[in-house]
Amino acid sequence: MNVVYADPSGNVFDHPDYEALGRSADQIVELLEEELIPLPEGATLVSLPHTRAVGINTETGEMEVLPGDFAAVGALLPQGFTRLMLPGYVKTDKEEKFPLFGYTAVVWKDGAFYVAAEQCDDPEPWNPRNCDPDELEVGVEKLRARYPENRLYEHLSKCALEYECLTASNTFLNRWEGAVPVSFSCNAGCFGCISEQPDDSGFPAPQTRMNFKPQAKELAEVMLEHLKTPDSIISFGQGCEGEPSTQAKLIIEAMREVRSRTDMGYININTNAGLSDHIRGIVDAGLDLMRVSTISALDDHYNAYYKPRGYTLANVEKSLKYASSQGVITSINYLIFPGVTDREEEVEAMIEFVRRTGLRLIQMRNLNIDPESYLNLIPKAQGDILGMKQMLDIYREELPDVVIGSYTHIPAFFDRAQRA
Repeated sequence: MNVVYADPSGNVFDHPDYEALGRSADQIVELLEEELIPLPEGATLVSLPHTRAVGINTETGEMEVLPGDFAAVGALLPQGFTRLMLPGYVKTDKEEKFPLFGYTAVVWKDGAFYVAAEQCDDPEPWNPRNCDPDELEVGVEKLRARYPENRLYEHLSKCALEYECLTASNTFLNRWEGAVPVSFSCNAGCFGCISEQPDDSGFPAPQTRMNFKPQAKELAEVMLEHLKTPDSIISFGQGCEGEPSTQAKLIIEAMREVRSRTDMGYININTNAGLSDHIRGIVDAGLDLMRVSTISALDDHYNAYYKPRGYTLANVEKSLKYASSQGVITSINYLIFPGVTDREEEVEAMIEFVRRTGLRLIQMRNLNIDPESYLNLIPKAQGDILGMKQMLDIYREELPDVVIGSYTHIPAFFDRAQRA
């Protein structure tokens, strides 16, 4: 398997004299054949700024930085695929930070690109090629004309057309999971927040956070427009907003209005679940699905990344337990990183957390972060590094009733999974 690298113009090559390497946390490691799959459709190759590619010199057997001004290359994976290894690289300037994306090791072998990843879900619903730009333009124009006073449609049109957010796009295409952002405020200061970063963070937020408070009427219009099929999902809590449960009063009012007019589809919230009383109110108003973002079931790691304001991981657990007890299908949006998520202590803690909370689904989501910044932020490893592939196998063995996936699913999916 050959090293893949990029020249200063961004052209991508492979080097037959160097065998590709990967990275687990801060360790450069060998890649195994069983960790590789063909580059998925919808994946993107990118050069890693301020880096040099590294590989094993096939003649000497030594690890070397490739000669010349050549950057390391990584792959950005579409939904449905779980990263097993980071690209092998060294930084030329340790002060420089990567843009907020999730970089995966990529190699060239047998005449094709391969990545260190595992498919954990069906990628088809979230494949970018299924979002036709012309059809999207028509959908945006149609709904903005129908609801000219609704600021949410104006906001979501930017998310769909400029940021190419597939959830926002679904809202205008009236299919699958749609978006209804609600909050400009947040009760956490996530280190890798994609909608708001301090000026001195070193990595600008790739999206702009919503800057207005919508009315319940605006929320209800978006929800009713989307919830027109039995399989449709409308979701509070998007990358372009803060924590939705800070606006629990608005959400509850909109949910009650919507459910007084239709029982079609499913209402979901993507949340940090730290505001337990707010979550209880939203659940009681008729919530169907809840996805809770987390990076760890260990307090020190969780607190280092999320910087929670006025809540703890115990509040998150309390919210999940209550939602599960009321029949809400709960999942976690698990932000994963090779060499960290697969630490022995992380795996043990997460298994117990899942068992205590009644989770139905673990959504494996590749953490978008600058690796060095993240590793400097969190606690050091206490136990062995198991490897991401072994970690996935352990979860499947220890949690046989929990689905390992990549995105939110409707209840019928879990019935099919149990029968499979």
